[in-house]
Amino acid sequence: MRLKIYISVILFISLISACKPGSSSFQSKNPVPVEFGDPYILKASDGTYYMIGTGGVKDGFKMYSSVDLSTWKDEGRIYQGHTDSSWCVANFWAPELYERDGKFYLIFSADWRENPTNELENFRIGVAVADKPTGPYKDLNNRPVFDPGYPVIDGNLLFENGKTYLYYSRCCYKHPVESEVADWARAKGLFNEIEESWVYGVELKPDFSGIIGDPELLLRPPVKMNDKQAKWESRSVTSGEVNRRWTEGSYIFKYDTTFYMMYSANYFGGANYAVGYATSESPLGPFIKADNNPVLQKNSETGGVVTGTGHNSITVSPDGKQMLCVYHGRTVKTGENRVVFIDPMEIKEDGILVVYGPTTSFKD
Repeated sequence: MRLKIYISVILFISLISACKPGSSSFQSKNPVPVEFGDPYILKASDGTYYMIGTGGVKDGFKMYSSVDLSTWKDEGRIYQGHTDSSWCVANFWAPELYERDGKFYLIFSADWRENPTNELENFRIGVAVADKPTGPYKDLNNRPVFDPGYPVIDGNLLFENGKTYLYYSRCCYKHPVESEVADWARAKGLFNEIEESWVYGVELKPDFSGIIGDPELLLRPPVKMNDKQAKWESRSVTSGEVNRRWTEGSYIFKYDTTFYMMYSANYFGGANYAVGYATSESPLGPFIKADNNPVLQKNSETGGVVTGTGHNSITVSPDGKQMLCVYHGRTVKTGENRVVFIDPMEIKEDGILVVYGPTTSFKD
């Protein structure tokens, strides 16, 4: 039953491992003409690319397809939430798509209908299934995958050695954390407390019906001001923008024997949204953040026009020779609307991850 998903995963890993810098002729025309946040691209077993993301339709998700990552076909709505009987009622965010045993599974975040204490942020992660990539998708169990007791978003899956792992972000909501950054913000008179979001990982039941064991904390914002990650991960606080520090939008993959987890920090609606990564020898950590973080950030302060770069996924070029980082950002032309970018990336011989972006194919 699991054969096809493992073949797909092994193929994807093989393509990533085979990618060499500069060996592909692929060049994206950025930004891609798609207004999505949190973009995710699945290269299906038929070779077609399917892009989903946050936005485009109300109370659900829509899709675009492509055979070359350049020309995109609007496939319309693929999932409808907020029905009279659905578990999810609002804020449909961060979908991801997986092909398994001839079916397609949509992992996504949304507000849970069950909300007896009227929480302002009541996000959980759900799964919907379809017989073809363009849907329509129907809820697998019409309930969240699990309830950790706090709001969660940004589900991401890894298939490794016969096991399935779910990664997610605990939301900042009602999660104040003491740190030297919080002390600094109070001393400056900016904020009384700093809320944080953290990335967790947990084994998932093979049928996506629930979790196995307890979630493990994998990534969180730095506690100390002299931590080499603290400056870039705290910009939304230190700029006075908002009293939150995010660690979210995780995307995990394996390269050789190392697990790479890319993640986003700072406010998704602001200019400082940026991407870093951490590595581990195990799917559930410990993960060590990279010295060369952030690997993707705004270029508006160095002559460019792109800000708010984040929540990435990874695909490969049509010829299979180039790893590609898929993410959202903003430009002067696109204003507050988030649009999709696709830029080359690679893992160098020393294991260092590099994203060659953000790039644009126009001059603003």
